[in-house]
Amino acid sequence: MMVRLPPLQRSQGDTARSLRLAHVLAAMLLLPSTASAHVMDGPLGGFGSGFGHPLAGPDHFLAMLAVGLWGAQIGGRTVWTLPATFPMIMCVGGVLGMLGLLPTEIVQVGIALSVLVLGGVIAAKWKAPEWAALLLISIFALLHGVPHGALAPRASDPAAFTVGFVVSTGVIHVVGIAIGAALKPIAGGRLVQALGAAISLAGIWFLFGLLTG
Repeated sequence: MMVRLPPLQRSQGDTARSLRLAHVLAAMLLLPSTASAHVMDGPLGGFGSGFGHPLAGPDHFLAMLAVGLWGAQIGGRTVWTLPATFPMIMCVGGVLGMLGLLPTEIVQVGIALSVLVLGGVIAAKWKAPEWAALLLISIFALLHGVPHGALAPRASDPAAFTVGFVVSTGVIHVVGIAIGAALKPIAGGRLVQALGAAISLAGIWFLFGLLTG
Protein backbone atom coordinates (compact mmCIF):
# COMPACT_ATOMS: atom_id res chain seq x y z
CA MET A 1 0.00 0.00 0.00
CA MET A 2 1.42 3.38 -0.97
CA VAL A 3 1.78 5.94 1.80
CA ARG A 4 1.57 9.60 0.88
CA LEU A 5 4.33 11.51 2.64
CA PRO A 6 3.74 14.93 4.15
CA PRO A 7 5.44 17.93 2.57
CA LEU A 8 9.11 18.15 3.57
CA GLN A 9 10.74 21.27 4.89
CA ARG A 10 14.16 20.37 3.46
CA SER A 11 15.33 20.85 -0.09
CA GLN A 12 14.92 18.07 -2.60
CA GLY A 13 18.72 17.83 -2.84
CA ASP A 14 19.05 17.20 0.91
CA THR A 15 16.30 14.61 0.80
CA ALA A 16 17.89 12.81 -2.16
CA ARG A 17 21.25 12.70 -0.40
CA SER A 18 19.64 11.36 2.78
CA LEU A 19 17.80 8.69 0.83
CA ARG A 20 21.02 7.60 -0.85
CA LEU A 21 22.71 7.44 2.57
CA ALA A 22 19.92 5.26 3.95
CA HIS A 23 20.09 2.94 0.93
CA VAL A 24 23.86 2.56 1.25
CA LEU A 25 23.62 1.86 4.97
CA ALA A 26 20.86 -0.68 4.43
CA ALA A 27 22.88 -2.45 1.75
CA MET A 28 25.92 -2.60 4.03
CA LEU A 29 23.87 -4.04 6.86
CA LEU A 30 22.53 -6.83 4.67
CA LEU A 31 25.84 -7.98 3.25
CA PRO A 32 26.12 -11.73 3.85
CA SER A 33 28.17 -12.47 6.94
CA THR A 34 28.21 -15.02 9.71
CA ALA A 35 27.46 -14.24 13.33
CA SER A 36 31.06 -14.67 14.40
CA ALA A 37 31.60 -11.21 15.78
CA HIS A 38 32.98 -12.40 19.07
CA VAL A 39 35.43 -15.00 17.83
CA MET A 40 38.99 -13.69 17.92
CA ASP A 41 42.04 -15.84 17.29
CA GLY A 42 45.61 -15.10 18.22
CA PRO A 43 47.06 -12.94 20.96
CA LEU A 44 45.14 -9.95 22.28
CA GLY A 45 46.70 -6.66 23.27
CA GLY A 46 45.28 -4.00 25.54
CA PHE A 47 43.20 -0.93 24.77
CA GLY A 48 43.57 -1.17 20.98
CA SER A 49 42.38 -4.78 20.85
CA GLY A 50 39.44 -3.99 23.11
CA PHE A 51 38.49 -0.93 21.07
CA GLY A 52 38.64 -2.83 17.78
CA HIS A 53 36.66 -5.83 18.99
CA PRO A 54 33.13 -4.32 18.76
CA LEU A 55 34.00 -2.74 15.42
CA ALA A 56 35.08 -6.09 13.97
CA GLY A 57 31.82 -7.90 14.71
CA PRO A 58 28.67 -7.05 12.72
CA ASP A 59 26.25 -8.36 15.36
CA HIS A 60 27.77 -6.31 18.16
CA PHE A 61 28.16 -3.24 15.96
CA LEU A 62 24.56 -3.31 14.74
CA ALA A 63 23.14 -3.80 18.24
CA MET A 64 25.18 -0.85 19.55
CA LEU A 65 24.16 1.27 16.59
CA ALA A 66 20.51 0.35 17.20
CA VAL A 67 20.72 1.48 20.84
CA GLY A 68 21.77 4.95 19.70
CA LEU A 69 19.20 5.03 16.90
CA TRP A 70 16.39 4.01 19.24
CA GLY A 71 17.37 6.59 21.84
CA ALA A 72 17.35 9.32 19.19
CA GLN A 73 14.03 8.07 17.82
CA ILE A 74 12.29 8.08 21.21
CA GLY A 75 13.86 11.37 22.25
CA GLY A 76 13.86 12.96 25.68
CA ARG A 77 16.03 11.43 28.39
CA THR A 78 16.43 8.16 26.51
CA VAL A 79 18.87 9.87 24.13
CA TRP A 80 21.46 9.58 26.89
CA THR A 81 20.02 7.05 29.38
CA LEU A 82 20.08 4.14 26.92
CA PRO A 83 23.69 4.67 25.74
CA ALA A 84 24.84 5.34 29.31
CA THR A 85 23.18 2.24 30.74
CA PHE A 86 24.26 -0.26 28.09
CA PRO A 87 28.05 -0.16 28.73
CA MET A 88 27.57 -0.36 32.50
CA ILE A 89 25.38 -3.46 32.30
CA MET A 90 27.70 -4.89 29.66
CA CYS A 91 30.49 -4.82 32.25
CA VAL A 92 28.32 -6.97 34.53
CA GLY A 93 27.94 -9.39 31.63
CA GLY A 94 31.71 -9.30 31.25
CA VAL A 95 32.09 -10.61 34.79
CA LEU A 96 29.68 -13.45 33.95
CA GLY A 97 31.81 -14.18 30.90
CA MET A 98 34.97 -14.38 32.99
CA LEU A 99 33.23 -16.81 35.31
CA GLY A 100 31.83 -18.88 32.42
CA LEU A 101 28.33 -18.93 33.89
CA LEU A 102 26.33 -18.76 30.64
CA PRO A 103 26.48 -21.36 27.84
CA THR A 104 28.03 -20.03 24.64
CA GLU A 105 25.11 -21.21 22.48
CA ILE A 106 22.55 -19.30 24.54
CA VAL A 107 24.68 -16.15 24.47
CA GLN A 108 25.13 -16.31 20.68
CA VAL A 109 21.42 -16.73 20.07
CA GLY A 110 20.66 -13.92 22.54
CA ILE A 111 23.05 -11.57 20.74
CA ALA A 112 21.47 -12.35 17.37
CA LEU A 113 18.03 -11.78 18.90
CA SER A 114 19.20 -8.41 20.25
CA VAL A 115 19.93 -7.25 16.71
CA LEU A 116 16.57 -8.53 15.48
CA VAL A 117 14.54 -7.04 18.35
CA LEU A 118 16.30 -3.68 18.58
CA GLY A 119 15.98 -3.21 14.83
CA GLY A 120 12.34 -4.26 15.10
CA VAL A 121 11.40 -1.71 17.76
CA ILE A 122 12.99 1.01 15.64
CA ALA A 123 11.12 -0.18 12.55
CA ALA A 124 7.87 -0.22 14.56
CA LYS A 125 8.67 3.25 15.97
CA TRP A 126 7.92 1.97 19.47
CA LYS A 127 8.22 4.86 21.91
CA ALA A 128 8.59 2.63 24.93
CA PRO A 129 8.39 3.96 28.48
CA GLU A 130 11.89 4.68 29.72
CA TRP A 131 11.84 1.83 32.25
CA ALA A 132 10.81 -0.68 29.56
CA ALA A 133 13.49 0.51 27.13
CA LEU A 134 16.13 0.35 29.86
CA LEU A 135 15.03 -3.14 30.90
CA LEU A 136 15.17 -4.40 27.32
CA ILE A 137 18.62 -3.02 26.54
CA SER A 138 19.94 -4.15 29.94
CA ILE A 139 19.07 -7.76 29.12
CA PHE A 140 20.82 -7.49 25.78
CA ALA A 141 23.78 -5.61 27.28
CA LEU A 142 24.31 -8.46 29.73
CA LEU A 143 24.53 -10.92 26.84
CA HIS A 144 26.86 -8.72 24.81
CA GLY A 145 29.19 -8.39 27.78
CA VAL A 146 29.68 -12.14 28.21
CA PRO A 147 31.96 -12.80 25.20
CA HIS A 148 34.00 -9.70 25.95
CA GLY A 149 34.52 -10.90 29.51
CA ALA A 150 35.54 -14.32 28.26
CA LEU A 151 38.18 -12.72 26.02
CA ALA A 152 39.54 -10.20 28.55
CA PRO A 153 41.73 -12.69 30.52
CA ARG A 154 43.52 -13.56 27.25
CA ALA A 155 44.60 -9.95 26.72
CA SER A 156 48.07 -8.76 27.62
CA ASP A 157 46.38 -6.02 29.67
CA PRO A 158 42.85 -7.17 30.63
CA ALA A 159 41.94 -3.86 32.30
CA ALA A 160 42.94 -1.81 29.24
CA PHE A 161 41.17 -4.30 26.96
CA THR A 162 37.97 -3.85 28.97
CA VAL A 163 38.23 -0.07 28.88
CA GLY A 164 38.82 -0.26 25.12
CA PHE A 165 35.68 -2.21 24.29
CA VAL A 166 33.56 -0.06 26.63
CA VAL A 167 34.83 3.14 24.96
CA SER A 168 34.31 1.65 21.51
CA THR A 169 30.76 0.70 22.43
CA GLY A 170 30.11 4.28 23.53
CA VAL A 171 31.46 5.63 20.25
CA ILE A 172 29.13 3.35 18.27
CA HIS A 173 26.22 4.56 20.41
CA VAL A 174 27.11 8.17 19.59
CA VAL A 175 27.27 7.35 15.87
CA GLY A 176 23.79 5.79 16.14
CA ILE A 177 22.45 8.88 17.90
CA ALA A 178 23.97 11.15 15.26
CA ILE A 179 22.47 9.14 12.39
CA GLY A 180 19.09 8.97 14.13
CA ALA A 181 19.07 12.70 14.83
CA ALA A 182 20.02 13.50 11.22
CA LEU A 183 17.39 11.22 9.66
CA LYS A 184 14.55 11.73 12.17
CA PRO A 185 13.23 15.02 10.69
CA ILE A 186 13.10 13.57 7.17
CA ALA A 187 9.90 11.98 5.84
CA GLY A 188 8.36 11.74 9.28
CA GLY A 189 11.16 9.51 10.57
CA ARG A 190 10.52 6.81 8.00
CA LEU A 191 14.19 6.63 7.05
CA VAL A 192 15.07 5.77 10.65
CA GLN A 193 12.38 3.09 10.57
CA ALA A 194 13.77 1.72 7.30
CA LEU A 195 17.22 1.51 8.84
CA GLY A 196 15.73 -0.32 11.82
CA ALA A 197 14.07 -2.78 9.47
CA ALA A 198 17.41 -3.43 7.75
CA ILE A 199 19.06 -4.06 11.13
CA SER A 200 16.25 -6.44 12.08
CA LEU A 201 16.72 -8.37 8.82
CA ALA A 202 20.43 -8.67 9.63
CA GLY A 203 19.43 -10.15 12.99
CA ILE A 204 17.31 -12.75 11.20
CA TRP A 205 20.32 -13.57 9.02
CA PHE A 206 22.51 -14.04 12.11
CA LEU A 207 19.93 -16.32 13.69
CA PHE A 208 19.60 -18.33 10.50
CA GLY A 209 23.35 -18.80 10.40
CA LEU A 210 23.43 -20.00 14.00
CA LEU A 211 20.51 -22.39 13.64
CA THR A 212 21.69 -23.91 10.38
CA GLY A 213 25.45 -23.80 10.96
